[in-house]
Amino acid sequence: MHNRCPSQRQVDGLNRHHWWRDAVIYQVYVRSFLDSTGDGIGDLAGVRAGLPYLKKLGVDGIWLSPFYPSPQHDHGYDVADYCDVDPLFGDLGEFDQLVGAARRLGVKVLLDIVPNHCSSEHPWFREALAAGPGSPARARFHFADGRGPDESEPPNNWHSMFGGPAWSRVTEPDGTPGQWYLHMFAPEQPDWNWRNPEIGAEFDRVLRFWLDRGIDGFRIDVAAGLYKHPELPDSDDPEADARTRDSVNPLAWNQPEVHDVWRRWRSICEEYTERDGCERLLVGEVSVPTAREHAQYVRPDELHQAFFFDLLSASWDADAFQKVISEAMDDIAGTGSTVTWVLNNHDQVRTVTRYGEPATEGSGLGAARARAAALLMLALPGAAYIYQGEELGLPEVVDLPDDVLTDPIFRRTGSRARIRDGCRVPLPWSGQASPFGFTPGVESAKPWLPQPEYFAEYATDRALADTRSFWHLYRDGLQLRAALPQLGEGTLRWLDAPPGVLAFERGDDLVCAVNFGTAPTPAPVPGSPLLASGPCPPGVLSGSTAAWWIRS
Repeated sequence: MHNRCPSQRQVDGLNRHHWWRDAVIYQVYVRSFLDSTGDGIGDLAGVRAGLPYLKKLGVDGIWLSPFYPSPQHDHGYDVADYCDVDPLFGDLGEFDQLVGAARRLGVKVLLDIVPNHCSSEHPWFREALAAGPGSPARARFHFADGRGPDESEPPNNWHSMFGGPAWSRVTEPDGTPGQWYLHMFAPEQPDWNWRNPEIGAEFDRVLRFWLDRGIDGFRIDVAAGLYKHPELPDSDDPEADARTRDSVNPLAWNQPEVHDVWRRWRSICEEYTERDGCERLLVGEVSVPTAREHAQYVRPDELHQAFFFDLLSASWDADAFQKVISEAMDDIAGTGSTVTWVLNNHDQVRTVTRYGEPATEGSGLGAARARAAALLMLALPGAAYIYQGEELGLPEVVDLPDDVLTDPIFRRTGSRARIRDGCRVPLPWSGQASPFGFTPGVESAKPWLPQPEYFAEYATDRALADTRSFWHLYRDGLQLRAALPQLGEGTLRWLDAPPGVLAFERGDDLVCAVNFGTAPTPAPVPGSPLLASGPCPPGVLSGSTAAWWIRS
């Protein structure tokens, strides 16, 4: 039988038990990964079929986007049942097969859990609507009377992350206008009231349900959320969340009580770890103002890791990158955790397009910078997460017609600014025309979002055949990361470098350097690099290029 917790590579002569500390996890956006049924929507059987591809790429694990029963108003982040599988994606039997297949390949499986809010079709919210004001059922959520003489104004001035007021008014069982309920995202996503002990007890049950099915941990959505200010007062800047598309309202996010939840969840994971010696991972989506506040979430008795988004949001500039990396290493690594680096996810513009000037279909400057950033990230101490399609160099699809857009941000605001559909277009696997192998054997299938014709250039079969492709860069970087003791967990030492160049050393002899400019500069190490993101002659570091060297 395959060992559930395989031995880790040797570091400094010691076996490293904490597999997560330098793991590379691949984010699978299930509905866009691979469709096994021909309905145009990816599913769990498709993920299982794609596991050999991911194993070949060299990742340590996968994070699955929500596949729970849901009306799909926010593509599964509106959960109606936390302990089942939506028929769109399969069933519990298929999920168990996926976990078993991943286990045999030595691939960890993380689930996306959504504890800040649920679906308006969740049985407890339906019960709350039917029960009326003052009921125990409503106490599970944030229901409040409105303001004004007829209570027709929301209870406070907060705005939703997705635009518009953060409150919606309900019709009471007798047909009259009634109370309001809080939703920091869409109206179809009512926020749980974590001050009610029933909510914590229910999520304890949910965690155990999935841990008992053999998963390796959870990615926690909106991990700085859950608790709101107990008095729900007005905000000095009520539209800040909607304006920034970030959780910045200090009355709605990052309340001190949330840390008690993570201590409780950590203790549950420790129970399972004690049973078989393999750690279960908690990684949080934590968006807070500073690296120092971020570090509070990864103290030894809380989350194992939290995504460090500052690298993703840093401008393409050597000083900016050095600043955010240094802050992370000082504040986060100082807790005993490791930094969890990300360059992209299902909520962000794809890296090739984000770095492009102007945005292109993946060629030119944006692609060169994205390749360099990938090699930089893989050289940093700590863990890394890769969003599906980044290993293909996929660009953002920026010209989707309005009538196919599904993002609730677009539905609520009418604006295409920062909508997320463009990074969620189904992956191209093979062929010259849509569906590009996304629906194997069903070439007439119509993917849930249309794939542009140019996706043929990025298809997986073409990427695997071209040794110069993004895929080979990622694969080569992952192989070296796994083989070289200098990489992975540890520290770095900054090196002197010309303006516009970032250089650091891992261990005693591995050097990584990134040229953020477009003109070549002298390389920090003579000779040919071990790996480079672009053409890099001996002694030269080309523009918009990253490279690794081993000092002789």
